[in-house]
Amino acid sequence: MALPRFCSHCAAPLPAPPPVICRSCDTSHWLDAKPYAGALVSRGGKLLLVRRAQRPWKGAWDLPGGFCGLHEHPKAAAAREVREETALEVEVDDVLGMWIDGYGPDAADKITLNIYFHASATGSTETRPDPHEIAEIAWFAPDELPQELAFPGHLPEVLRAWRASLEDAPRTAQARPRALPRNPEPFV
Repeated sequence: MALPRFCSHCAAPLPAPPPVICRSCDTSHWLDAKPYAGALVSRGGKLLLVRRAQRPWKGAWDLPGGFCGLHEHPKAAAAREVREETALEVEVDDVLGMWIDGYGPDAADKITLNIYFHASATGSTETRPDPHEIAEIAWFAPDELPQELAFPGHLPEVLRAWRASLEDAPRTAQARPRALPRNPEPFV
């Protein structure tokens, strides 16, 4: 992503890279983190991972997830992305945590706020990868997670937090770990 050189409101040249205010029309320009939502889908003590079919990190393992749409709640985005990438319907539960990272190995100007939720499949557990996004889908035990991970700036830490959450709360086949209390849905 290239840094903006012109004002998005009046097209005047910007005096510096963002954050900056246009001298012609006083429009503020920012480089804010883009919200991303991912799901840690568990089944029988195993975690669902997807092998990426696209750059960045094509061929590396990742959690299902993606960018939030305009006015889309991160919980809804996580469920939508799991459905699009794997054909699974999931119930998205508590937040595991949030991490800041760049979107790609050379992404100093494309920063993401990555929000990860615990989730569980609600219907059929048959998966079907979207070939445009996902090359493979697999379930991994906590001690058998692959080494070749996408987004090395934060994904290894997310998986460590997931494993720690398993140790913090007794689990059954139906129960998921609890990280934070459930937040009410926003009023729109």
